[in-house]
Amino acid sequence: MTLQQLEYIVALDKHRHFGKAATECNITQSTLSTMVKKLEEELDTTIFDRDSHPLRPTMAGERIIKQAHVVLYNAN
Repeated sequence: MTLQQLEYIVALDKHRHFGKAATECNITQSTLSTMVKKLEEELDTTIFDRDSHPLRPTMAGERIIKQAHVVLYNAN
């Protein structure tokens, strides 16, 4: 898990859209998707429900995103 991955899930939660979050992070949509998927695999949980429109976090994802905010705040 990297700070960059945490920034990606925070941006994705903010925008609820892969394209918009990728633009904010200055990366491609496929890179964002890959990095989020790698984080989900590392944590062995699904962070975002990709079937909902707009995109939304799962219950576990909500807790992970809240903790990501804390970690990023403290890192800055």
